[in-house]
Amino acid sequence: MSIDRDTFENTSEDELADLSVPDQVLGFLAANEERAFKAREIAPQIGVDEGAVSTALSRLKNRDLVEHKATYWAVTDDAERLEGYSGYERATELFNDQLGTEDKEAWREHAPQKPHPSVEDEQ
Repeated sequence: MSIDRDTFENTSEDELADLSVPDQVLGFLAANEERAFKAREIAPQIGVDEGAVSTALSRLKNRDLVEHKATYWAVTDDAERLEGYSGYERATELFNDQLGTEDKEAWREHAPQKPHPSVEDEQ
């Protein structure tokens, strides 16, 4: 995965040490927690081949850190489980440094005014 020049110049070697493939996959899914992806969609986003991504996803599933349905994968919604995983914090920090943190207020500005029909059906 590439980094910008500013990050290259201002980050220590320890901080730039490569993340493991599972950490990269988990970090990507966590950064996109509202979506589910196929392994072939994740691979180019993190610069790793699809086979390595598939292996990482299986390992993460065994640790209950990701969920799997058909050919799609998503990060678990169990925040406590994620926080207990040592690579999660480091991956999240690196993705936040590279992509910026999310602004919840900006998301709310673009959120629909009405609940999704599936939510209405439950009420």
